[in-house]
Amino acid sequence: MEIRRATTVAELMAAGHLYDAPPREEWAADFLAAPGHVLLVAYAADGFPAGFVSGVEMRHPDKGVEMCLYELSVDEAHRRRGVGRALTEALAARARARGCHGMWVGVDPDNGAALRTYGAAGAVDEGAFAMLAWEFGGGGVNGH
Repeated sequence: MEIRRATTVAELMAAGHLYDAPPREEWAADFLAAPGHVLLVAYAADGFPAGFVSGVEMRHPDKGVEMCLYELSVDEAHRRRGVGRALTEALAARARARGCHGMWVGVDPDNGAALRTYGAAGAVDEGAFAMLAWEFGGGGVNGH
């Protein structure tokens, strides 16, 4: 397995089977152009995109720079082989190299697989929290 940062729209589109919904080229381009956005892809020996992790640097006056692990996905045929853990550790290493003082992720408390993966990669459970969301419509970034 090789883990590489995606730097082209083509790489992001090729990993489309790993996303929750079909990717859009314009959103992929926006993602790549946005400062502090990272997407790492794990490639199987045959070059197949077996998983990805995305992260977004977040900045705040009293917290400095933190990395938010935005999403982790591993192709079903490649699960339980350490791909998720390797991707998480690779994002953490990149966050450290970029000067982030920490990394965090929100996880549903009943998502045992995610909790085990993040725990194996060194994350510590800081307790339950509620996540609230606003839906604005318009299809996403910049109204696309």
